[in-house]
Amino acid sequence: MAHRQKVFVTRSDYPEKGIRMLREKYDVEIYPHPLHCPVEYMLEHIRGASALFCISFDKIGKEVIEAAGPQLKIIVTFSLGYEHIDVDECRRRGIVVCNSSNPVSVSVVAEFTVGLLLAVARKIAPAAGAVQRNEWSEIWSPSWYLGRGLTNATVGIVGMGRIGQAVLERILPFGVSKVFYYDLHKPIAAAEAKGAEYAPFEDLLKNSDFVIATCNLCPESAGLFDHRAFSIMRPHAVFVNTSRGGVVVQEALIDALKTNRIRGAGIDVMYPEPLPREHELASLPNIVITPHIAAAEEIAMEELGLVCARNIVEVLEGRAPLTPVY
Repeated sequence: MAHRQKVFVTRSDYPEKGIRMLREKYDVEIYPHPLHCPVEYMLEHIRGASALFCISFDKIGKEVIEAAGPQLKIIVTFSLGYEHIDVDECRRRGIVVCNSSNPVSVSVVAEFTVGLLLAVARKIAPAAGAVQRNEWSEIWSPSWYLGRGLTNATVGIVGMGRIGQAVLERILPFGVSKVFYYDLHKPIAAAEAKGAEYAPFEDLLKNSDFVIATCNLCPESAGLFDHRAFSIMRPHAVFVNTSRGGVVVQEALIDALKTNRIRGAGIDVMYPEPLPREHELASLPNIVITPHIAAAEEIAMEELGLVCARNIVEVLEGRAPLTPVY
C-alpha cells in the first residue's frame, strides 16, 4: 500500500467539509483545539508534512518551514491575506503558497462593509445598546440617535479591487450622488463603467461624506490614514475600515474621533487583535468595533475551507493550484 502523504492543520474548528475531503486522501494531523496553535507544537508536529493548512495569525517563517522538511510542497492559508507566511523563503524552496480567495468571501465582506457603515452612520449599533441599557424613555425624539444615510451622499472607496467593486455595486441602489475611488492602479474600467470616478487620495478625502477602506496592506498603503488624512476629511465624515488594521495610524483615528474631527468610524480590523478591553478605541462613543468578522458567514466559511483543501489536493497530485499568491 502506498504511503499516504501528511497534511498538518493548525486548529480544530475549520469547516468540516474541507477537512473531510483531505482525510479521504491523506493522513491529516490537526492541532486538537479551536485555538491558536503554539509554535512549539507546530514545530514538533509539522515534521514530515507535505502540506500545511494554516490561518492568518499562524506565523509561518523559516523555522517552521525547515521543521516540516524538504517534502513540504504547499502552504495554504484560511484567509485572503498571506503576510504571515514567509513567501520569499517558500519561493526559494519551491513551495507553493495559496490563499483562500473566492467570490463568496468577496460578496460577504462587501455586504458586511455596507452594514458596518450603516450601523455607524444611522447609529444603529449605539441605539440598540441604548435599548439594552434601558435608556429608551420617550416614544420618539427628533434628535435622539439622529444619523445620516447614504441617499444623495458622496462616497469615497480607497482600494477598488474585487471587494471595493463589490461595495460599489451594493451602495449604488441607496441613491448615492457620487462615488470617488482611489487605487494605486488606474483607471479601473469596471468601476468607471458603473459610474465611479477616480480621484487623487486627498481629493477623495476632502469631498466624501463616507470614506471606505478596502485596500490591500502593502508598503504604499501602510499608515495611509494618518493624522493628515483625518484632518482633511469632512467634519461629518464617517470612516469605515474592513481591509487591514495596518492601513490606519490608530493614534490618528483616536484623535480624530475624540476631537470630533470626523463624525464616526466603523472598523472590523485593528491592532492588536484581539483588542484589549481597556484600549482607548473601545471607550469612544462614536465608533463601532467588530472583531474581524467581515468574512464570517456560513456559506463563505465553508467555501474557504473547500478552496484550501482543493489547493492541497491539486498540488499534491501534481496539478496547478487554484489560488496561488505568486
